[in-house]
Amino acid sequence: MPDLEKVSINLGPVDLGQIDLLVDQGYYTNRTDFIRIAIKNQLDSHSSVLKELKQEKYFVVGIIEFDRNRLEDAKQKGVRIDINLVGGLIISDDVTRELAEEVFGNVKIFGIIRAPEQIKKYLRILQNSK
Repeated sequence: MPDLEKVSINLGPVDLGQIDLLVDQGYYTNRTDFIRIAIKNQLDSHSSVLKELKQEKYFVVGIIEFDRNRLEDAKQKGVRIDINLVGGLIISDDVTRELAEEVFGNVKIFGIIRAPEQIKKYLRILQNSK
């Protein structure tokens, strides 16, 4: 099980009583189960907002560099990277096209791209498709 963080909350007696009633009637196994599901439902209802917030947007005048570790980290976090760049984009040789496709969102580059050829081709396609 992933690392869990303990969180304390204060509830009024009526809310707590209603939770306890639902637990007593078998809708939830315990208070924690109810609260965990309630939080998950709220996160699901705000998924479009969360998705938008999980984008890294770069506007760079200069040089920006991405290596495999940085892109794998973004992928693991579910983050899409948008880039508007005037200057140079450097992508290390250990980055695969598949990884680039999973991580890069909108890309607009005015300048140079130093990257493996397959990634250069992908970024050019990505730029021209917008």
